[in-house]
Amino acid sequence: MTGDASKFRSLEYFKGGNVVFGDNNKGRIIGSGTVGKDNATTVENVLLVEGLKHNLLSISQLCDKGNRVIFDSRKCIVERLCDNKTILCGSRVDNIYMFDLENSPSTLAKCLITKEEETWL
Repeated sequence: MTGDASKFRSLEYFKGGNVVFGDNNKGRIIGSGTVGKDNATTVENVLLVEGLKHNLLSISQLCDKGNRVIFDSRKCIVERLCDNKTILCGSRVDNIYMFDLENSPSTLAKCLITKEEETWL
């Protein structure tokens, strides 16, 4: 999800529903499309959400795209399964894993953040 339409390679605007965040606030979905610079780094079905301040990426989408995502208490690493090449490295800051994409080995996404407030299954 992103709030920035300039992140998309292709984008289709539509009147969608809402997404609900962990604090029960809602964001209106106004479009969907593809983000990435080339086929190897493309993420499809990314939602454009009105007013979203931070970009979020689904870990399952990274895995479905042929990657492995490894978390530990200090960092997060995204590796391609086909050659074990590291394409993203991030650091944990409090409860958020952040990626510095200016110094990243790949342009898989423009901003990746996940925040865990409460664990539930």
